[in-house]
Amino acid sequence: MIDRYTCPEMAEIWSDETKLALWVKIEIEVVRAWVELDRVPEDALAVIEKKAAVDIERMKEIEKATHHDVIAFLTTLGESIGPQARYVHLGMTSSDILDTATGVQIARAGHLLLYELDKLTDRVRTLALEHEETPIFGRTHGVHAEPMSLGLKFAYWWDELVRAGDMLAVATGAAAVGKVSGAVGTYANLDPRIEGRVCEALDIRPAEISNQIVSRDRHARYLSALAVLGSVIARQALEIRLLARTETAEILEGFGRKQKGSSAMPHKRNPIKCEQMCGLARLLRANAAAGMENIELWHERDISHSSVERIILPDSSIIAHYMVKRFADVVGGLHIRPDAMLRNLESSRGLFASGTVLTLLVEAGLSRDDAYEIVQSAAMRARAEGTLFRDEIAKSKRVRELLSDEALDAALSLERHMKGTRAVFERLGFFSEPGEYGEC
Repeated sequence: MIDRYTCPEMAEIWSDETKLALWVKIEIEVVRAWVELDRVPEDALAVIEKKAAVDIERMKEIEKATHHDVIAFLTTLGESIGPQARYVHLGMTSSDILDTATGVQIARAGHLLLYELDKLTDRVRTLALEHEETPIFGRTHGVHAEPMSLGLKFAYWWDELVRAGDMLAVATGAAAVGKVSGAVGTYANLDPRIEGRVCEALDIRPAEISNQIVSRDRHARYLSALAVLGSVIARQALEIRLLARTETAEILEGFGRKQKGSSAMPHKRNPIKCEQMCGLARLLRANAAAGMENIELWHERDISHSSVERIILPDSSIIAHYMVKRFADVVGGLHIRPDAMLRNLESSRGLFASGTVLTLLVEAGLSRDDAYEIVQSAAMRARAEGTLFRDEIAKSKRVRELLSDEALDAALSLERHMKGTRAVFERLGFFSEPGEYGEC
């Protein structure tokens, strides 16, 4: 991933240095397990632990000739260790170190993502509580619908993010596994106890079963969880973009004192961070599709997946991490304008109450079809003539017979549309201590 969308703490997890350090550790831990099983002399382990090192440039040089990165790694490692290197990689196949290291990297990446996501969800929850009683137009099809609490909108975001986090936690746990089971997963030249000891040392689980590789459905689930998380963030970023339009101007993305919006138009204040979120989510979805393709491999394995996941696993982790961190900044810096929300509510001249009046008329005895015809006719006149819906609906003799002035006034009350917010907040547990994601 390019530097523009890369945060150093996630980049470090997927760096070549980290990967090779893990490969070395896996090889050492396998030797340690062999020693514990009395199959390798203890003094060999001491030498290997002391001398094991990999010169990346030397490894690249060897790989040019061998066209095999693990053999280049083992050759370079052997050069650093000396004769005792014969005990390194004993009984193993390349994927024993490749897939086990990848499992560790996914575990670390998933935990870092969940840590940052927890901070984002807390910020969204705070906004929901702050705006429990702030009225805003709910919109369907991009058109004014009925009033709602802005806090309810943010609570909806929070719920989406929590589900995305739960999905990521489960997917990370499923992918954070290792395997040291040999060429086709039969432990023909290994002891199954070695696998358990190595994975324990790396703080991951051994895969319950593997062939030459760990099944790629695990990685596809992880990539899919990242794509869902990115899509949730993109949906919320799109909502900010829509509410930031000049004609609406209810919620604006933060704008720095020295920030510029356009090279040609100095007045511009564009929601560029939210647009960035929507764009990056497309990459996560595309990478998730590639991860699905990687599930299909010949027999016990081929390497058609290898070139793909060298790109998509680091890139998707880095992109998702960047999105979570940056969107947390966006949420924390939003310019929320209740005055604009109220102005837009007032601009409807009471049309938002049409559904409430319809309900009241049905409850008063009218058929739904008759009530709908009366309310729709009044609403269309008010829209066409720029009059108040309250005045137009009151022109109906049938309405005056069935509904009092007090009932009509109550139908136009914003409080009616806000009263359910508290019940939703209670259902979401907003008035108890915020929870944490489960262990991966």
